[in-house]
Amino acid sequence: MNGERRFVVTMLVPTFFLLVCFYLYPTLYNLSNSFTDLSLFSMRKGGDWIGIDNYVELVTSRDFRSVLFNTVVWLTIVGVSVRILLGLGLAFLLTSRTIRKYRLQTISRVLLLVPWATPPIVAILIWRWMLDPRVGVINEVLLWTGLVAKPVAFLATANLVWPALITIITWNTLPLVTLTFMASLQSLPEELVEAAEVDGASRLQVLRYVYIPHLKPAIIVMVLMSTFWTFNNFVYVWLTTGAGPGLYTNVMATEVYIKGFIDGRLGYSSAVGIVMAAIMTAFGILYLRVIAQRELKEVL
Repeated sequence: MNGERRFVVTMLVPTFFLLVCFYLYPTLYNLSNSFTDLSLFSMRKGGDWIGIDNYVELVTSRDFRSVLFNTVVWLTIVGVSVRILLGLGLAFLLTSRTIRKYRLQTISRVLLLVPWATPPIVAILIWRWMLDPRVGVINEVLLWTGLVAKPVAFLATANLVWPALITIITWNTLPLVTLTFMASLQSLPEELVEAAEVDGASRLQVLRYVYIPHLKPAIIVMVLMSTFWTFNNFVYVWLTTGAGPGLYTNVMATEVYIKGFIDGRLGYSSAVGIVMAAIMTAFGILYLRVIAQRELKEVL
């Protein structure tokens, strides 16, 4: 037993070494910087210790409250909700009897995989071109159909930029959510649905009492995982809008970049990063508890 234990420990040492080098040390270094006034323009000099001043400024800043609202409400809650609801709808559609009747399963899944296979940077460039007010195809269609009288600057208009941004993120990430729900639906025994229909259950009742309980574990996992992927998103927001117009779409990930590498306030930027890490740690603990409870129920 001792030999087996030593073998396991020996195999785990490189993994723990990598975790310490690439996760623990940067986190502790970032935490240390968050208590200083370290500047990008005087890094050789180093930063002076200022205690919790960065955190006090962060908590009392109206701009940061706006950033937090954008991150939590627009980017995460709205973005994840749209993805989950559309994913459920597409999963039901692509596993429906009509799709099977006309043998459209293969072509529908291939089409579904196209957005997922598209790199985010490519997807963003395509969508920026489509939404462009001068040469964008979407504006061309809207003008041709008479729905608008002049081109619409989707990514530069305050009341349109967040819906446009969420559309881009959803298009590129929806296939994974849909495929997860499709896999869960295909594991549902057909006999349960047929028994409910024979007993006189309506379609709404079958959805509520058969499909939703069966999909519940997949929905919970996808909500939590989508929250992880979305909350600290930088690429989609920065490359699509640059946190604009102005700072209207500024989120926590772009705030870290702006404060650290544009304003040069590395100490304050580190404080924002630590707050992000703390929030994501809370989500991580919730995620692990949900997974652990699910596995425990399966064992029992």
